[in-house]
Amino acid sequence: MTRAREAAGEELAFSSLSGAGALLRAGKVSPVELARTCLGRIEALNPVLNAFITVTAESALQEAHAAEAEMRRGEWRGPLHGIPIAIKDMIDTEGVRTTGASAVYLDRLPGADAAVVSRLKRAGAILLGKLNMQEFAIGGSSVPSHFGPVRNPWDTSRIAGGSSGGSAAAVAAGLCFAALGTDTGGSVRQPAALCGIVGLKPTYGRVSNLGVLPLAPSLDHVGPLARGVEDCAIVLEAIAGYEPRDVSSERRSLKLCPWPGSAARVRIGVPRAFFYEGLHPSVQRAVEAALATLADLGARIDEVPLEVSMDRTVFQAEAYASHAELISARPERYLPETLAKLRRGASVDAPAYIRARFELAQLRRGIAGMFTQVDVLATPTVPVPAPRLLDYPQTFDEVLAWEAGSMLRNTRPFNGFGIPTVSVPCGWTEDHLPIGLQLAAGPWQERRALAIALAYESAATWRTRPTDSV
Repeated sequence: MTRAREAAGEELAFSSLSGAGALLRAGKVSPVELARTCLGRIEALNPVLNAFITVTAESALQEAHAAEAEMRRGEWRGPLHGIPIAIKDMIDTEGVRTTGASAVYLDRLPGADAAVVSRLKRAGAILLGKLNMQEFAIGGSSVPSHFGPVRNPWDTSRIAGGSSGGSAAAVAAGLCFAALGTDTGGSVRQPAALCGIVGLKPTYGRVSNLGVLPLAPSLDHVGPLARGVEDCAIVLEAIAGYEPRDVSSERRSLKLCPWPGSAARVRIGVPRAFFYEGLHPSVQRAVEAALATLADLGARIDEVPLEVSMDRTVFQAEAYASHAELISARPERYLPETLAKLRRGASVDAPAYIRARFELAQLRRGIAGMFTQVDVLATPTVPVPAPRLLDYPQTFDEVLAWEAGSMLRNTRPFNGFGIPTVSVPCGWTEDHLPIGLQLAAGPWQERRALAIALAYESAATWRTRPTDSV
């Protein structure tokens, strides 16, 4: 009987978000049952994965009981009502510590929720706690964290990616039904790819950054991670919207459903130069097979040129500016790698920053022209599978080369472009490690990117649940 209950609990934990919502509406499960299932898995698996920094079990159960009472009264808030989710520890939660995975903010208790958290609460989501990450989101591994590295559910000897590594690992391992991450250079999409789930970076300005610890405000995005494309879309609809107190927020309508019926006649651009160079053989095979699947669905596949800026001036200058006062006051509380990365921006002068910021604006204006020729761009999300923790670079220069050469190489350009970009699982390595396909659409065209990702996902046949490694 115990094994039967465990199997039933695992099946429930790995339900899709939309499927769990359907069970709630049918009265087959309760929000309390969903919350207890997730909390039980957190208790069992987090000591290995290290995905959560803070677990808010008591308040989560209180919220679940309140949601259950609302449902009994027929008060339905929408598809997230009663659904347990978790939040990257870069995003403020009122009265619950938000640390940025750093000793700098070890006891920081925000006085208000971030805009996205307020929206999730209004939608009736159950908040399970705060997720581990790379310290202050400045990197692509989630290894440098005051709370220790996040481990990949598919192979716990490997990294989960970053900086939203805890978000990706928690979703992939069935600790929550969805999570929020932040993405300044790929920090939602890259860990999603390495953990075998879906991650979306929306258009810059689509989702408010108000109440999110800043890294590089011109490049920062908040985005959802989930086990399926439709689940990602559900979360996006809840968190998107104009926030007048956020200067980066824009008032744009968002309508994702109904989805287009097929991928027929969709024009897919393949920028082979840069994005397809130096791929791991398994990544090469999986992405080429994914393109073939899209072609079989009726899409037109064309190679296209795409100029990529490698300039990091805006990122470096803004990251340093975001931390300059803290660095001056308590540099010893930063991890050495984080501090060294941040200090690279101290030497950027005002004219250099102004020129780079102007060039970024030109880049974002110019990318729209690409989407008069194609509907989406398709690339590998990450050129290599998840590396082993033991192989993490030993020197600072090696870390920078590793991130630029493989970990964040294919994701960083789309933060510069500011366009909606989604990573969807597209296959496996011989070691059964996940591989991601990255799809980008024109500004404000989240529906188009997600629709093609959904069409591909629906045609794919491999497993998406973690192995017995955790």
